[in-house]
Amino acid sequence: MALNITQQLIKSHLVSGEMNPGEEIGLRIDQTLTQDATGTLVMLELEAMGLERAKTEASAQYVDHNLIQEDSKNPDDHLFLESASKRFGLYYSRPGNGVSHPVHMQRLAKPGKTLLGSDSHTCANGCMGMLAMGAGGIDVALAIAGEPFYVKMPKVWGIKLTGKLPDWVSAKDVILELLRRHDVKGGVGKVIEYYGPGLDELSAMDRHVIANMGAELGATGTVFPSDKEIKRFLKEQGREKDWVELKADKGASYDIDEEINLSELVPLIAKPTSPGNVVPVSEIAGTPIYQSYIGSSANPGYRDFAVAAEIVKGRRVADGVSFDINPTSRQMLTDLVKESHIASLLQAGARLHQAGCNGCIGMGQAPATGRNSLRTTPRNFPGRSGTKEDSVFLCSPETAAASALTGKITDPRTLDFAYPEVKDPKKPTIDVNLLDHPLPLEEAKKTNIVKGPNIASIPEMDEMPDELALPVLLKMGDNISTDEILAGGARVLPYRSNLPEISKFTFEIVDDTYYKRAKETVEQTGHAVIGGFNYGQGSSREHAALAPRYLGLKIALVKDFARIHWQNLVNFGILPLTFVNESDYDLLEQGDVLKVTGLRNKVKQGGAFSLTVQGKNIDIKVMQALSERQKEIMLKGGIINWAKERST
Repeated sequence: MALNITQQLIKSHLVSGEMNPGEEIGLRIDQTLTQDATGTLVMLELEAMGLERAKTEASAQYVDHNLIQEDSKNPDDHLFLESASKRFGLYYSRPGNGVSHPVHMQRLAKPGKTLLGSDSHTCANGCMGMLAMGAGGIDVALAIAGEPFYVKMPKVWGIKLTGKLPDWVSAKDVILELLRRHDVKGGVGKVIEYYGPGLDELSAMDRHVIANMGAELGATGTVFPSDKEIKRFLKEQGREKDWVELKADKGASYDIDEEINLSELVPLIAKPTSPGNVVPVSEIAGTPIYQSYIGSSANPGYRDFAVAAEIVKGRRVADGVSFDINPTSRQMLTDLVKESHIASLLQAGARLHQAGCNGCIGMGQAPATGRNSLRTTPRNFPGRSGTKEDSVFLCSPETAAASALTGKITDPRTLDFAYPEVKDPKKPTIDVNLLDHPLPLEEAKKTNIVKGPNIASIPEMDEMPDELALPVLLKMGDNISTDEILAGGARVLPYRSNLPEISKFTFEIVDDTYYKRAKETVEQTGHAVIGGFNYGQGSSREHAALAPRYLGLKIALVKDFARIHWQNLVNFGILPLTFVNESDYDLLEQGDVLKVTGLRNKVKQGGAFSLTVQGKNIDIKVMQALSERQKEIMLKGGIINWAKERST
């Protein structure tokens, strides 16, 4: 049977299950990636498991999210992560080395391998011919310990690329076009695989841009072939020996077929407050802006900054515009300095920030209230920027730079000069000064893990009860993101290793009374929440499941779930249920009490069952979609209890 690349990758790593779409499969994981916003919990989980050493081919811990050191909490956690990385045999990327996804691509990514990361944008490394997926931290911890990663077998969505990108149109417009066509749910249950002659026009970093925002489509992953361009990229990085060719078999087919003619694309922009709210830039040209922001893991390449530098070179950004430059890796920043692009940006009026996630996750560069911000970041969910009432647009570096010059949203094709030609440096910098390699085993075993005062152990979780009577504390609409469930940003993320403290921010963007009301249910029966479509989209942070569980959340009943958050709910013993009849959503109100008896047997049996609405004489039919393994996890009260029992 002829296989596409995704099927080849899955088949070569399959340890359990059958490759039938929708069936749970277990995959061997070759590499893992953790970042500091999620990695602290992963390291605590590895310690709780008693792991001696990582069992993967390569695991890396990056510090890229929490770089602001306004007090001791972040640097204390950096020391914890550094010592834990030494203890467990992980690479450690120090603060300032850059964003995990492009740094991993430069230094560790290998075609033909699997990569699991506790960051939803881990899928960016699919640009290298990898099966790269985001997951919750506990799933990554288990993978580091040598356990398979379990996921539902995806459909493979083949997208044929033809043509060539016109001037002023770049890779960001390719993924925005896909979001324009399919919105934020279009990729759920699918791996997106790109092929076709249009690939010859896309560099490895262009492919990174496209693969990164596959997460915004809800996709399990994005896969590109490993071809001569990937070989060229690895050679530049001094890693040509890591290259292997990877292409679809002759005659291979896809579950879904689509085509994008690159020649027909125009500059696109996602309006607030969803990456799927995409229109041509020309449609909203003239809208005034306060900020233009270039960088993040969604546009991390040398050319993304260099083209912006060439656009503003010898010119001046408009009055009242904050032109923010967010470098994404130390070695790429060095090249931009060598080629004088940083000088061009600064002379035009840009503000230069340190290499890291920064404003993308709300860690600095927050826009002013009521003003428009243009960003090359991957997400514009409400409040993610750090400003509660934000207005964030997502666009290409070309559109961002053109708009910085005019002070208003500008179609870059309307500028009165030619599109600048940008080429990569002839000898790109290779910088490993801030990337610490794993210690030898005997030396690692002597390492003491350093814990600051802000680190708190994960509390024990009770097993699932047989009867529940749960008040509905929140009823929410569609596309609730994990940023809305538990915000990022400088106020919140420093508490990522302190569950009692970080839980105080839970659902504050949706309802700032939730924490107080939820705390009152903890010693009683707990509570439930109701949601619409695509519940839990966005970041993979497991805090968005763990904090509500700590506050007593027992059931999340929605129309459907985003993949990673659904897995995180299961992992922490929150029963994820969907409406059998979506119209029943309208029958429920905040304050209703949902009752169920014989719950443990219902979970064991699987399928549909009913919840009774107390006092309304209404039964709501609900569905669970748990595998046999996940049923065991749920009954035990979460994956930590389940893993502990397996290890005894």
